[in-house]
Amino acid sequence: MLRDAGLRITRPRLAVLDAVAALPHADTDALISAVRRELPAVSHQAVYDCLRVMSESGLLRRIQPLGSVARYETRVGDNHHHVVCRSCGAIGDVDCAVGETPCLVASDAGGFTIDEAEVIYWGRCPDCTFSTV
Repeated sequence: MLRDAGLRITRPRLAVLDAVAALPHADTDALISAVRRELPAVSHQAVYDCLRVMSESGLLRRIQPLGSVARYETRVGDNHHHVVCRSCGAIGDVDCAVGETPCLVASDAGGFTIDEAEVIYWGRCPDCTFSTV
């Protein structure tokens, strides 16, 4: 994957990819902790650099729901969306709607060539919904 994206294969990059794959939608602090279990001496900056480079190259997707820190996932290239729990902050994937989706087609793109739409659904996860009932 790294070579296909034109990136050198390094131990920190491999560890970051493994951490993001194991912890989809994790924030940077959780990813640093996971990477340090494999590479105890890795610096915060090294993990930040890996996340930035791999996001820019398309290996990772960076999302940042309103009021949240940046989070990362390996699911890229399919224009899926996310659902966020207003109570606990849990994040899940939502596949893109099939068929006619007028809200995802800009009425006037202003000359832009649109290649992605980002939609975030907000609500309460099952655990939070049933914990208040």
